[in-house]
Amino acid sequence: MKKILIILSAFLLMISCGQEGGKSIEKVIEKGDLTAIRAKRSEIVAEQQAVADKLKQLDEAIASLDTIKKLPLVTTITAKDTLFTHYLELQGSVETKKNIVLYPETSGTLVRVLVKEGQRVSKGQTLARIDDGGLSQQVAQMEVQAELAKTTFERQKKLWEQKIGSEIQYLQAKTNYESTKNGVEQMKRQLAKSIVSAPFSGIVDDVMAEQGSVVAPGQTALIRIVNLDEMYIETEVPESYIASIVKGKEAQVYFPVLGKTIDAKIRQVGNYINPNNRSFTVEVAIPNKNGMIKPNLTAKVKINDYTSENAILIPQSIISENSNGDQYTYIANSKDAKNIAKAKRVIVKTGKTQGDYIEILDGINNGDAIISEGARSVKDGQKVEIIN
Repeated sequence: MKKILIILSAFLLMISCGQEGGKSIEKVIEKGDLTAIRAKRSEIVAEQQAVADKLKQLDEAIASLDTIKKLPLVTTITAKDTLFTHYLELQGSVETKKNIVLYPETSGTLVRVLVKEGQRVSKGQTLARIDDGGLSQQVAQMEVQAELAKTTFERQKKLWEQKIGSEIQYLQAKTNYESTKNGVEQMKRQLAKSIVSAPFSGIVDDVMAEQGSVVAPGQTALIRIVNLDEMYIETEVPESYIASIVKGKEAQVYFPVLGKTIDAKIRQVGNYINPNNRSFTVEVAIPNKNGMIKPNLTAKVKINDYTSENAILIPQSIISENSNGDQYTYIANSKDAKNIAKAKRVIVKTGKTQGDYIEILDGINNGDAIISEGARSVKDGQKVEIIN
C-alpha cells in the first residue's frame, strides 16, 4: 500500500509540474522561435510517455494488491449421461386407398338412387340403377332361346352316341347352343353395367347425380364412397434417412386440428427416390376407431431415427463458433471454496438436435461443469465466479 501512495504522490507532482510548464509554453509561443517550440513539444511528449508508464505501474499494483476483484458472474450446468431419443419431424396428410367417385359404365337415365348420404354400405351392394333401354327383355328372350338350343343339343348328342343321325347335325346343334349361351352371357355383362354397385364396404359421402338425370360414362359423377377404417399418412422423407427409416419403425402422429397425438408404425417405405427433391415416400398406418380422422387432414409425423443410451445434451444457445468453423463452449475448472474457477474453452463435436438441445459427441465428459449463463462473455483462461 505504501508503494501505491509513493507512486500517486509522484503522479500528482508531475501534474503540478505540467501546470507550471503550461506558463512556460505560453512564453515559448510568444517568442515565436520555431526551434524552441519544437523542442518544447518533444519535452511534453516525453513527459506524456512517462505519465503513461506510471499509470501502467499503478494499474499493475492495484491488480496485485486489490483483494476484492470484479470477476465475471456465470452459472454452470453439470454434464450428465442421459437417454437421447431423436425424432425426424415431417409434414403429411391423411390418405385412404378406399376413397372413390363412381361413374356410370353405360349411358342412360338414372332411374333409381337406392342410398343416401351418410349411409353405410357393403361391398357389392346395389347403389343405383340406370335405364337399360329394354336390354333386360332381350336377355330374357335370349335365355329362352338358349334353353331351346340346349335341349336340342342334348337330344342330338344322345342320338349321335347311339349312331343315329349324322355328325353334321350333332355339330350344328352343339355350335348353336354354345353360340346362344355366349350371347346370353355377353348380354348379361352389358346389362350389369346399368347397375351401380359398391366396390368396397364404406360410407356414402356424397350423392352427386339426381334421380331422373341422363348420365354418360366417364363424364357424370354419381356417388362418392369413403372407407375410414384403413387410413394412412403419406409423407416424403429425405434420402439421407433411407437407412434409418424402415418398415415397422415406430412413429408419433399429431393432428393440430384435433389436438390429438397417436402412436403408429410405418407400414410401407417407397423404393423410388424422387429426382426433383431427393426424397422417398413413406406410409404410416393410422387407426381410426371413432372416425374422427378424415382424408386430407394435415398431420405432423415424428419418426424415431436415432437413439443413444448415454448421450450428453446441452443447450444450443451456449455453443459458439470460431473463424475456422470449429464449435466450442466453456467449462469451469478448479473451483475453490469461494466458487472462483477458471474458464476453459473446449472444442466440441456435435450430433443431432432436439428442440433447444444438442448432442455432444466429443469434447465434454460426464460430470464436467459447463458454463451456461455468461458463456458468451468469458474468455479462455479467465477467472470467473460461479453463482449457481
